[in-house]
Parts: sequence; C-alpha cells; structure tokens
Amino acid sequence: MKRFLNSRETLVDQAIDGFLASSAGAGLARLASGPGSRVVLAREPDRSRVAIVSGGGSGHEPAHAGFVGPGMLDAAICGDIFASPPVDAVLAAIVAVTGEAGCLLVIKNYTGDRLNFGLAAEQARALGLRVETVTVADDIALPDQARPRGLAGTLFVHRIAGFMAQQGHALGEIAAAARAVAADTASIGLSLSDCDAYTDRDAGTSRLGPDQFELGLGIHGEPGAETLPMENADALMQRAAARLAQALPDTDAPLVMLLNNLGTVPPIEMNLLLDALRRTPLASRIELVIGPAPMMTALDMNGFSLSVLPLTTDRRTALLSPCTVAAWPAARLFAPPATVQAPKLLDALQHEASNEPVRRSLILNAARLLAGMETEINAIDARIGDGDTGSTFTHAAQVIAGAIDRLPLADDAALFAALGRLLASSAGGSSGVLLSIMFTAAATAQADDPHWARALRAGLERMKSHGGAGPGDRTMIDALEPALDALQGGAGLAEAAQAARDGANATRRMGLAGAGRASYVPEAALRDVPDPGAETIARLLEGLATA
Repeated sequence: MKRFLNSRETLVDQAIDGFLASSAGAGLARLASGPGSRVVLAREPDRSRVAIVSGGGSGHEPAHAGFVGPGMLDAAICGDIFASPPVDAVLAAIVAVTGEAGCLLVIKNYTGDRLNFGLAAEQARALGLRVETVTVADDIALPDQARPRGLAGTLFVHRIAGFMAQQGHALGEIAAAARAVAADTASIGLSLSDCDAYTDRDAGTSRLGPDQFELGLGIHGEPGAETLPMENADALMQRAAARLAQALPDTDAPLVMLLNNLGTVPPIEMNLLLDALRRTPLASRIELVIGPAPMMTALDMNGFSLSVLPLTTDRRTALLSPCTVAAWPAARLFAPPATVQAPKLLDALQHEASNEPVRRSLILNAARLLAGMETEINAIDARIGDGDTGSTFTHAAQVIAGAIDRLPLADDAALFAALGRLLASSAGGSSGVLLSIMFTAAATAQADDPHWARALRAGLERMKSHGGAGPGDRTMIDALEPALDALQGGAGLAEAAQAARDGANATRRMGLAGAGRASYVPEAALRDVPDPGAETIARLLEGLATA
C-alpha cells in the first residue's frame, strides 16, 4: 500500500512536529527532550486549576494531541502506532502541567494504557502530586466482555472534565463526574474494512471480503462482534443504532450522540450516515449531536462509531459551552434539517400549451435518440472527463419530452422560452446551462427577427459570450455553430447534420481544448477523441435527419 511516509520509526515524531506547525497547533508545544518528548501541552500551562491529562497510541488522530486546549486536555502523551506511551512519558506530562489543584488522568481500557498510566499515577503521587484516575470502557459490542475497550466515548470525559476544570471545580468533584460519565457512556463501531498499521501488507489481505462489513470492531483493527453481508447505509446505521440502544440503561433521559469518522469515510458519506441516524428508533431520544467528524480514528479504517451519553443539566451545560479546541466539533441540537421559503421563480410552462405535429415529433424523436446513445457518449466522455455527458443530455431530453403536452409547440418564441426554463431547472452540467442560455436568448431574439433559425443563431452568440468558448475550442459549439449556420442559410436537416458531423470530426484533430473540462486534460489524452458534446450534437442531427 502506498503511504506518505519516510519511515515507521520517525512517523510519530514528524507528525507531532507537523501538527504543532499547523493552524490547529497554535499555542501548543512539546516537551523538549527525554521520555516526554512526545508530550503535547500548552506553551504556558495553567497550574492554578486541576489538570486533565490523557493519551495513548498514535494512529487515532486528532486524538489525543488534537484535543489539548482550553476546556479539554492540558497535556496529551503520544505513543507509537497503536502502542501505549511509556511510563516515564506519562509521568513527565503529569509533572509538567500539575500544580497544587492536582491532576485527573483519563485512561482508555487497554492493558498497556492501564498499566503504564496507572504506574505513572502512582509515581506522581510519590512525588507529592494529587492524582486521580478514570478508566473509560465504553465499548458495548461484546456484552460479556470482562474489560470492554475504550473508544470515542472517551471524548465525553475529556470535554466534561475539561470544562469543569476550567470552571475551577475541585479534583474530587471532577473525578466523580468523570467516572459517572465513563460509566454511562456506550459506543459501538461499524466498518467496511479493517486498518493497516503500517505493516506493508498487501492490499488484498483484509479479513473482510469485498461484500462484508464488521460490527463492533475496535480502534486498533481488532475483530468485531459480527461479520455480515454488506447492506445499504440506512440498514447499516439501523444495525449499529439498535445494538447501541440495547445497551442503554432503562431511562428516559435524553441523549447526546457523537458520530465519529474512523478514518477514511468521505465527508459526503458521513453526512449521509447522520441523515440515516435520523430514521432510527434511537433518534427520538437524541437531543444533542456532535459531529460527524474524525475525532478518534483508526488510521485508514473505512468506518464510523457511535457514542451516546445520557444528558443531565450539568453535562448539557458543559457540552454546549464554547470550546476553541480545533478538533472538537461544537454540539448542537439534533433537529430536522432547516428549510426557508424558496423564492417564486418564473414558471417554465407559463405559456398556453399548443400543438404542432412536426415539432412534437422532433422533440420526442430527439429524446429517443439521446437515450439510445447515452452509454456510448458516456464512454467517450469517460476518456477525457467524468463520463456523464450522455446522461446529462438524455436527462434533459426526457424532462422536455415529459412536458410535451404542456409545451407551446405552435409558438416559436414561447417554445424557446419554455425550453430554456426547463433546461435551467433540470439539466445538469455546463452543457445544460449553456443550451438553456441559447434557447432563452433565442426567445428574446424573436422579437426582432421572427425566423426561428436566425433566432437560434443569435441565441448561440449569447451562449458563446457567457460560456467563453468559440469554434476551435473543442466544445459542442464546433458542431452546433456550423449546423445552425446551414439552417440559417436555408439548408435542410440533412445538410445541417453533415455540417455538424464535419465539425465534430474536426475536434478529434484539435490539440489542447480552449474551454470546458477537456481544457484541463493533457493533449496526449485528447488525441483522436471527439469532443463528447460535439459528437452528441452530430449524432442527434444525423438521427433526426434520418427519422
């Protein structure tokens, strides 16, 4: 697997330095040397109040260093990838930020973390420092597990304890509140892949097949509770939410939900998952939502985790309070998507419908022809673009054909105006907008020149003006302009089709495109490939001429 990496041995230290140089690292520093060199803390720690310290293995970024800041952690200790930091590093962090008010050490429930953080706490106490600990074991995937794992629910403890410390609460109060939060928190993960901890494994060695997902896996790639056949997003979210609901205490208390990206889920899919959460029975109990965002990740795991916590007045206050830590998303009310009244736009079909058999046949034949060439045009476009030109033209034609009985077919100007509005409201991509401009401008041009071909030619000039392309720029204009010139000069449809074909064929020999998506494509990739828009126009006119 290809990675942005110098060496596994230098990865963590170089990543810490990069983080501290970033906008998120403003005001932070690392201890200069010795076992604490992987400790991230405020440049000027405030030792007048209780310090909140946590950490663990790297590979979970932004956890843990990303949560150092006012209202959350005072220090974070970074271990190697998925490995607990050593005792001396934890002790160095405690000593660096702890004053008379004491320190709360937040530990995730893994053997290495419990031992190393626990021993560091004992050594700090031996130095005369007041240290309390809280262990987070929020994973509910395996209900009979003696020591549940600590997952993203740990962040509830960070935030609530950090808020209380900032407000000046005593160590005992903060520790008690943190332990209650840890006890009440439940989390579960769901993923479509495991993760690669820089082991140089082959890409095909995942324990999950291409049509499987895993429910209840850990943040180090540990196997989950179940491996099941792949389902759609709504079904996957239903499974995760249902398993989480089973583990909640029998109370009607409202919940806060944290939706965490485990690594490589694209933002658009994380937003879709939050929408899917709205359709689960659990949603009725959710009052606040945090995320979706990457908060406690597992390197390149393609999955998400859900963490819930019953709300109390104090917890709600803490979670809704302002927090400037860059990696912490603000909590907000979990409410239906907001809408505002849409402005009233011009009705696309404001003119009275009328019939004209030739134009009716022309429009319906065009829709049929475009649908028939959709796959081939998409394949041409895929060689130099995103492969959707055929679909764009087909969809636009289907919308127009679907409105055929409501179109003013017998009135040129009204028909052009209606086509322009239909294309503006339904056609995707730049080609739909450009054709909308042409028809809309043609409708206006008819006031000065009633000839339909000359009106369309005037509309084409407006299209060129707005779009910035002209003949020779490798766009649909290379086929459209010669065809309209032929029609304007009195030629029949067959001659116009031949002019369009000559123009489309010419685009095969053109070098760099002057406009459109192809203008970003290297010249070598364009060689002997026609512009898909010009090819569509040529094939459409050829088909209409034959029909």
